[in-house]
Amino acid sequence: MKPYKDSRPNQIVIMTILLGCLMSSQCSAQLLSGPRSGGRGSERLITEPGPASRAGVPDWDIDNDFTDDIFTFVRIMYSGRGWGGRGGSWRTDFPNADLNFSYRLEQLTSMIVDPQGGTIDLLDDKLYDYPFIFIIDPRTLSFKDNEAKALRRYLLNGGFLMVDDFWGTTMKRDFLSEMEKVFPNKKPISLELSHPIFNAVFPMKIKPQVPSEDSAERNKGRGVYETYEDEIINRYGEGPAPADYLAILDDNERIMVLICHNTDLSDGWEEEGKSQWFFSRFSESLSYPMGINIVYYALTH
Repeated sequence: MKPYKDSRPNQIVIMTILLGCLMSSQCSAQLLSGPRSGGRGSERLITEPGPASRAGVPDWDIDNDFTDDIFTFVRIMYSGRGWGGRGGSWRTDFPNADLNFSYRLEQLTSMIVDPQGGTIDLLDDKLYDYPFIFIIDPRTLSFKDNEAKALRRYLLNGGFLMVDDFWGTTMKRDFLSEMEKVFPNKKPISLELSHPIFNAVFPMKIKPQVPSEDSAERNKGRGVYETYEDEIINRYGEGPAPADYLAILDDNERIMVLICHNTDLSDGWEEEGKSQWFFSRFSESLSYPMGINIVYYALTH
């Protein structure tokens, strides 16, 4: 059965995890005891998430009494211009980033979090079961008309989309062109650092810019934007630029879409085990705090 006009992403999930998300200052003080040896840092290829292939990410059980209250980090399997039209970029950092972030949400907040995460197609009727969805690396993204319509309906009915991991003006132009299929008359706005999303749980002193671990290693000490992905400089001839966080708002000025541009928060999740330096410099201080801020803000607004 398709969602009717007044469908909303699962309100039970939203209401049961509000405000309980916080462990306040204790959370930041203990924020992560240190990088784990699992995840991407183990260099083990994981083809599907699950108990048998978690590559060192701790597993946990969900109390049967709370199965309706679970937050699931859901990744969108989008159409695109690669991998036979399926859009291979949706798999970027998958599933390690999803598993690691889900674990840290479970560890650092009082949310009940699905340890496996999930993937879903925009045309799946179960989309409305999830108040928060995630699109990554949209360089190959190309919405079909029915996908754009489904996403617009989901967002206008209370859903929240986070977009992460794309760099430079060319990728930004292409992605915003796709979003015009969803909202032809809505333009994204750049959020100031004073916006509540940057301090919903953890106060951020900067707009976090997180690179891949290898780019970070190559660019140590290169200047003001030392974390910028050097592959974009090489591929498109663009110089380093700061991170920007853009939002598409509904008519009540609620954030429907958060666009994390010139940054890759999910690499800080995926690659937390690569080195102590990367973990401390990016995962612990930027990627996880900002990711938790975004989820918390989305579910409380």
